[in-house]
Amino acid sequence: MTAVPLAGAARATSVWDEVVGQEVAVAPLKAAVADPSAMTHAWIITGPPGSGRSYAARAFAAALQCLEGGCGQCRACTTSLSGAHADVTLLATEKVTISIDEVRDLIATAQSSPSEGRWRVMVVEDADRMTERTSNVLLKSIEEPPQRTVWVMCAPSAEDVAVTIRSRSRHVSMRVPDPEVVAQLLVDRDGVEPELARQCAYAAQSHIGIARRLARDPAARGRRDQVLALATEIRGVGDAVLAAADLAAVAEADAKASTEERDVEERNELLRTLGADDGGRLPPALRSQVKQLEEDQKRRATRLKRDVLDRAIVDLMSLYRDVACLQVGATVPLVNESHRGHVEGLAGRTTLTETMRCLDALTQTRTRLAGNVAPVLALEAMALALRPRTIS
Repeated sequence: MTAVPLAGAARATSVWDEVVGQEVAVAPLKAAVADPSAMTHAWIITGPPGSGRSYAARAFAAALQCLEGGCGQCRACTTSLSGAHADVTLLATEKVTISIDEVRDLIATAQSSPSEGRWRVMVVEDADRMTERTSNVLLKSIEEPPQRTVWVMCAPSAEDVAVTIRSRSRHVSMRVPDPEVVAQLLVDRDGVEPELARQCAYAAQSHIGIARRLARDPAARGRRDQVLALATEIRGVGDAVLAAADLAAVAEADAKASTEERDVEERNELLRTLGADDGGRLPPALRSQVKQLEEDQKRRATRLKRDVLDRAIVDLMSLYRDVACLQVGATVPLVNESHRGHVEGLAGRTTLTETMRCLDALTQTRTRLAGNVAPVLALEAMALALRPRTIS
């Protein structure tokens, strides 16, 4: 069970400030805060990655606790957003699935009355990662919640949540915000130079978190450039095999860089809590706890590598989307304006049919990876499919 503080929350003038481009979607949430008669005991907030559904859930939790409906400045708002509020429980799993034990812990917490706030709010940020059996465990608590308990679940779409839970919840649907709005957020909140902010907002396809990372981290932009280069570097079978291996290595390195320091800190913190010395031999009773931590860390790394690879494929799809736009003469902004030269080169030497075939191959690769196909095999098949077949 992990609560991750959100960037910019401490500077907000309202908890809704970072829910950009979603005025219509969040209107029912704001109405429920303002009028208790509009309140529902269970909500499902859906939207594609980057739409801000998780932040909307946290903003809703903060607004429910705030005496002013979400001022963004008071202790109730700041602690709710950060996950430190006693009556706001945030479950944001970093594993492939949410376990039954995690849900049972949530249910036990949900039975308690609020200790200092107006509501006990249970936020499940990855409700789509609950298996059917886990969802069934949660169902009774959704059906018969205590009087002042509110469940807020997030998922890419309502269909990703068990129908039994979906039918007992109110649905709020969010959309991908306009990239210009995301760019302005980066300028206003993070002090990013406007042109870089715009470039990152489009490259992230309006995913606020990814846009922020690209804007802040030149290395992240470099890794993305490396991924996009695959589209123009693969000429034969040998290139395809090497490209697949390189992409798998980039994902492995990215996941390791993101988790290595945190893994060490978590292990040291656990040993300090247990009063153990990392340099000595641990007694059997303590070894099991350390082993459990290591298993959780491995699951987190597995999910992160999967997410990194999926994002890389999405980036490649955006490049071929741009190619298709030029080939049909569409007058829309390019997602990869900074790579216009590569886009124009591909558009000029391939056909629209070829571009569509590459997009289909990328979509199939995402499906294979989601189905736990060995990443290297899936990537090799993808790279082979990206070889140009119609070159003028």
